Amino acid sequence: MSGLTPTQLATFHEKGYLVVEDYLTPEEVNSLLTETHHLLDTFDLDTHPLTQFTTGDDSSDAKPHVGDDYFLTSGDKLRFFFEPDAINPTGQPKLTRPKQQAVNKIGHSLHTLSPPFKAVSLNTRTAAIARSLRFQDPRLLQSMVICKQPRIGGAVPPHRDSEFLYTDPPSAVGFWFALQDAGPGNATLVMMPGTQGEGIQRRFVRGKEEEEVLNVKAGSLVLIHGNVLHKSDRNESERSRFAYTFHVIEGAEGWDYDERNWLQPSEGGFSRVYQ
Repeated sequence: MSGLTPTQLATFHEKGYLVVEDYLTPEEVNSLLTETHHLLDTFDLDTHPLTQFTTGDDSSDAKPHVGDDYFLTSGDKLRFFFEPDAINPTGQPKLTRPKQQAVNKIGHSLHTLSPPFKAVSLNTRTAAIARSLRFQDPRLLQSMVICKQPRIGGAVPPHRDSEFLYTDPPSAVGFWFALQDAGPGNATLVMMPGTQGEGIQRRFVRGKEEEEVLNVKAGSLVLIHGNVLHKSDRNESERSRFAYTFHVIEGAEGWDYDERNWLQPSEGGFSRVYQ
């Protein structure tokens, strides 16, 4: 399996991201969507703590998931996190819509616990891309489906993935797969080209002229440099924007995974990409 072309590599290093169209076949996209809907239909709401997903930047009174045990212990499990706007704001927590339309994301180990997602994650294509990016011992972690539900899919502010999956030196690369068409109408990814060279620090000052709003078809892969700023807006449309994403970090000697990162490896360690 061939990796990235020289032109693709040049684009990735210049912009901090790369769009690869038609990376997944229609059959693969359908398989992942079918699996996602099955998971949404069958998870047990009666035993769920109704943990909401927020970024930790939310100033509302709703309890953020950051620091919540249900979230912090989800790195090797399949768990479901709700949109804050899908839960009634007062009284006993209760969903205001069917559970399938209330979930923000499913995570964070689809690549080990779901066969369809494992098939598109731990394979020769991922390994070939990792080799193109000169990974020595790539490890795969934090796999999840982001639902971006119609009308309530929450905004994600500008951030760098390496802020959350920090290695010294930084090494994170995000693999983001569109499972549905994603464009300006349904809260697609918004990239800040070239910001991967600015270092890891929180900045919320990018102007509109420095943003690129992606318009990608289902099946497209977006490779995201761990240091490039990106965001997504609230989904005010009537269309969901399902996407699957995972991250790869360097596991070779000389790269240290920060023990303060929210996601810590289980006993078996993070999944090896090179088999």
